[in-house]
Amino acid sequence: MQGRKYVIYDVFTGQRLSGNPLAVVLDAEGLDTGAMQRIAGEFNLSETSFVTAPRDASHRARVRIFTPVYEMPFAGHPTVGTAIALYEAQEGEGAAAIFVFEENIGPVRCAVTGGKAATFAEFDLPQVPEKLALSADAAAIGAAVGLAPHEIGFENHRVGLWSAGVPYIAIPVSGLDAARRARLDNQAWRELSPQRGDGKTASAYVYCRETASRDNSFHARMFVPGSPSYEDPATGSAAAAFAGVIMQFDAPPEGPSRFWIEQGVEMGRPSRIRLEIDVENSAMAAARIGGNAVKVAEGVLYA
Repeated sequence: MQGRKYVIYDVFTGQRLSGNPLAVVLDAEGLDTGAMQRIAGEFNLSETSFVTAPRDASHRARVRIFTPVYEMPFAGHPTVGTAIALYEAQEGEGAAAIFVFEENIGPVRCAVTGGKAATFAEFDLPQVPEKLALSADAAAIGAAVGLAPHEIGFENHRVGLWSAGVPYIAIPVSGLDAARRARLDNQAWRELSPQRGDGKTASAYVYCRETASRDNSFHARMFVPGSPSYEDPATGSAAAAFAGVIMQFDAPPEGPSRFWIEQGVEMGRPSRIRLEIDVENSAMAAARIGGNAVKVAEGVLYA
């Protein structure tokens, strides 16, 4: 029986058994959407990516991304993890590699650098973050994550709905104590949160300026509503949307600015996501998401 090679990486970390795990099916040619969805359910990780030949020969690969129950238009940790998996499997180590993935959201440009430490990859945001309408008030949003009104917001930061391809309600909280106590009330959240274009409910992105590590700029947690709801240890698409939050409330100076976001700490899977924003004429000209990834397993899939 002929099999398909797969690898599993921990993404947005340089340490195995931390960060966000990702399965990458390196040879997905011939698999239809239904088969990919079933395989993603079999792996049962937050996301599984499937690599096939690109439609445009100048691009590196067509990459489709699935949760165990639905397909994503774009996601950050599968983009970083898949880029590093292909780089380490086929490009060799040492030199930087720049290529384009064809994802459902459109072309995504990636750059990968290897070295003695864990390999690092970054990608250009395929879509500039935008602020969307949100009718629910901040107190109700806070209550849906188990926090009191006085714990919602810090400095000039306020609750908002943002998307750079996948929407998130960004919830600023007073500090680490509030962030650590946050819990998603699934029913209350589903009544308040707007639906995405694919019929799924926007997720909750709780963040604060206080951090567990001095090396980081923000502390974050991300909760996905559903049956059951769950927490994600590292979310690149949320960090992409968060670039809009930083632009609105922190007004970075002209030129490039770099921010490190810690996530997954409460889950025992600490992660670090690098967000870079280029500002020109007081507007976001470009932004990038980056991080490390390490291989933890590989095998053959008979499906």
